[in-house]
Amino acid sequence: MALLAFNDVHALYGRARILNGVTFAVDAGERVALVGRNGVGKTTVVNTLCGVTRISQGQVDVRGRPVKDLRGYTAAQNGIAIVMQGRGILPNLTVEENLLLGTATGRKGPWSLEKVQELFPILRERRGNPGLALSGGQQQMLAIGRALMANPDLLILDEPSEGLAPVIVDELAALLVKLGEDGIGILLIEQNISLIHRVAQRFYVLSKGAVAESGSLQNVTRDQLERHIAI
Repeated sequence: MALLAFNDVHALYGRARILNGVTFAVDAGERVALVGRNGVGKTTVVNTLCGVTRISQGQVDVRGRPVKDLRGYTAAQNGIAIVMQGRGILPNLTVEENLLLGTATGRKGPWSLEKVQELFPILRERRGNPGLALSGGQQQMLAIGRALMANPDLLILDEPSEGLAPVIVDELAALLVKLGEDGIGILLIEQNISLIHRVAQRFYVLSKGAVAESGSLQNVTRDQLERHIAI
């Protein structure tokens, strides 16, 4: 049974239709990439899950059950943590306070403040600093750490490599593979081909608001994948 499934989802911003029958699924512990050029609707998938866009047709299922009323808190309540594009660090809160926001759902699990700080020691060292005082790579650690504090079954990351140095992207790839091996589902929304190939097991290509291609990454070369991403 899929942790998350979009079934023929059509979604609109106002009257503008952005998603035109999107269908995909992510199972427990599975690492899946959602790829495509800018403007094809990748972030709209996240916004639909958060209730920002309106579904006009189709449905979103969580663990095989349809979710009828998608709101900003729906994902978190259902064990889905989202690392938004731009990271969403709250500037008026310290590093530690940003992390503790992840506990708002009250979900029980292995992730705690101590464990996240063990994973990212810099977050312990800088715990009293404003969240935006961190470097770009450290802010991404903070965003991922905050998501893990919610003890999710599924982690969705929207363009997590954006603005990061290659060495940090390497660390991010290793972390996401490890989280998947530990049983957390990963939905990686990304254009960095190297990161996609190192992390994901399967992929979906989004084009014109619909899934145009899907399959195992074992059967797709980087050049084949790049033609779906290059602007």
